[in-house]
Amino acid sequence: MCHWRRVQNTYKICGHVYDMPDEMIQCDNRYCKFSSTHPGTCVPPGCTNSCWQYRQFPQQYNPKIDTLCPRCLRGGRIP
Repeated sequence: MCHWRRVQNTYKICGHVYDMPDEMIQCDNRYCKFSSTHPGTCVPPGCTNSCWQYRQFPQQYNPKIDTLCPRCLRGGRIP
């Protein structure tokens, strides 16, 4: 099923954490009403009986990046 991905980058050197914009991840499942492959001809009541009507729980992704954050880099901070 389609879902949102929530990314929070953690920069290991300076310790700053940045929330990135949420991303919509498409599942390409024709039986998911949010998918780009869901046919436009699939309408209620048939759609509500045969297709997913909700998105999955958002995926949480928290990469640990071994560098300074963008703000510290712009400020000229040296690790």
